[in-house]
Amino acid sequence: MRTRHLITSLMIVTAVAAGPAHAEPVVGKPAPDFTGADSAGKAHALSAYRGKRVVLEWTNHDCPFVGKHYRSGNMQATQKRATGDGTVWLSVISSAPGEQGHVSGAQADNLTETRGAHPTAVLLDPDGKIGRLYDAVTTPHMYIVDTDGTLAYMGAIDSIRSWDEADVPKATNYVSQALGQLAAGQPVKPRGTRPYGCSVKYGS
Repeated sequence: MRTRHLITSLMIVTAVAAGPAHAEPVVGKPAPDFTGADSAGKAHALSAYRGKRVVLEWTNHDCPFVGKHYRSGNMQATQKRATGDGTVWLSVISSAPGEQGHVSGAQADNLTETRGAHPTAVLLDPDGKIGRLYDAVTTPHMYIVDTDGTLAYMGAIDSIRSWDEADVPKATNYVSQALGQLAAGQPVKPRGTRPYGCSVKYGS
């Protein structure tokens, strides 16, 4: 009886700690709307980009899985192809103050410049509101919102779950593939994959 009571108590604590419920992101359903500030303090609302495709990239520059894609140039090339076709690319940093990957706006801009990255903007999400809204669990964790505001893809950036740069050329880039399928009017396949990487460093 004591054990059962302890388990029940732990379940209650977990439920309370999880915070208020929200509509989880579902492929084929409207993507959760949000407004976030970029590295220069400018506000970006997802709804303001209706009519354009939007890629959301959760990132943490200290994560070796993120490093794999930036050191190899894969993330930059994927960003450049996407934005060159008119897609909006928002990199999101949900690391809390004091946690791995947390940066200031100036540091975020420096990372963009020194890595030769091509996002439309870098959104700073230190309180984790946007990350939790999207149930982002890893860096990288990728989402594609179609022109009508529906979530078209979510999951891993590619098909090989490693931090080895040598695997990049051998992998299927799910983000580029999905954007190409959408542009051709084809169904996105796969629509969802299991993300891999470091855990998003949310605050408590």
